[in-house]
Amino acid sequence: MLFLRRNSPSQARPEERLITTTFILVTAATFAYFISIGALIPTIPRFVEGPLAKGEAGVGLAVGAFSVSAVLIRPFIGRLGDTRGRRILMISGSALVAASVLGILLIDTFVPLILLRLTTGVGEAAFYVGAASAINDLAPEGRRGEALSFFSLALYGGLAVGPVLGETVLGTGNFELAFLVAAIATLTATFIALSIPDTRPEIDDDEPPVRRRLVHPAGVLPGTILATSIWGLAGFNTLIPLYALQLGMSGSKTVFFSYSVIILLFRSLGARIPDRFGTRRVGRTALTFSAAGLVVMGLWTEPVGLFAGAAILAIGQALAFPTLMALALSAAPPRERGAVVGTFTAFFDLAFGLGALSTGWVAENAGYRGAFLICAAVAAIGLGLMFFIARRDDLKTRRAQRVEEYQEPSSY
Repeated sequence: MLFLRRNSPSQARPEERLITTTFILVTAATFAYFISIGALIPTIPRFVEGPLAKGEAGVGLAVGAFSVSAVLIRPFIGRLGDTRGRRILMISGSALVAASVLGILLIDTFVPLILLRLTTGVGEAAFYVGAASAINDLAPEGRRGEALSFFSLALYGGLAVGPVLGETVLGTGNFELAFLVAAIATLTATFIALSIPDTRPEIDDDEPPVRRRLVHPAGVLPGTILATSIWGLAGFNTLIPLYALQLGMSGSKTVFFSYSVIILLFRSLGARIPDRFGTRRVGRTALTFSAAGLVVMGLWTEPVGLFAGAAILAIGQALAFPTLMALALSAAPPRERGAVVGTFTAFFDLAFGLGALSTGWVAENAGYRGAFLICAAVAAIGLGLMFFIARRDDLKTRRAQRVEEYQEPSSY
């Protein structure tokens, strides 16, 4: 069934503590880091179209370039996190992003910007895998979906504040100050990460050695479904700063702010939704809302339609990430979490990069309407894959039941 039904109650057991000092530090660093990423959302497109004099295709390339390096490096980063720890990834990743953003202050042509965005991708991969793996290490069993919801609450909190901050600074016409503010936010994340202890689970000497894999199979199908959702988000982030101006609005910060407020409300008030209703049901609901929101933006070409579509999309995005990551991690042992997170989030980068590039190209050739509708079609593919997972797991359960019945000894 598409809509949510609560899972059958399981045997009652006392809940382990989720909110600890380390958990708060990881989420605080994540919040500061994504303020920087959010501030770059309106800044990069305007910087490319303005001082660098490039069109929508150039905007798409600049927005999505960081995903190319991120998707290539993330599987290696995931394995590194399992062997060297999460803390070092958060520190080195955020410091590298800060350096690449500060580097933009020194350039005035397009190619160096792309090189710096590729550098940003390497740092982004390291920080994100480190933070997400740490959160999963800290989450008690049965509360992983809740932990990921709070983690992504910090993520989207940063993405809510960042664009508003970036647009406010851009209102002064000062690109240098906008990039400086973004770099300061990232360095704040670096300093917070310095006080975070390593969270890797202890390894039992009696357990067999873990097979180190660049691509972990547990993250592939959930990651593919995540990609179909993120594709539309990438299009949204890439096109909205310019689309809002085309609709006669003064800017896009109110759209991004409204979108992020809905994300924050769903992530905070509905943190336990994936754990209570099940990852498969919630995943189907998330993809349905994501596709519907993009359709509304594609067909209702007025400011009110943009706000309505963004609100519907926000509901889908609020549910998708924590649900699909919990689905991926449920199929792997604790010692392999870094590899799973690396594989799963590589699909995020791949979709964000390809989504930004493709929607920029489609918007330039077929208009914003066509770009939003194509993103909706991609999300619909993800919905189909969620139904496939439900059907596959159903068949596995039935086969297991038949085997048990067959193996039961007959009573005489």
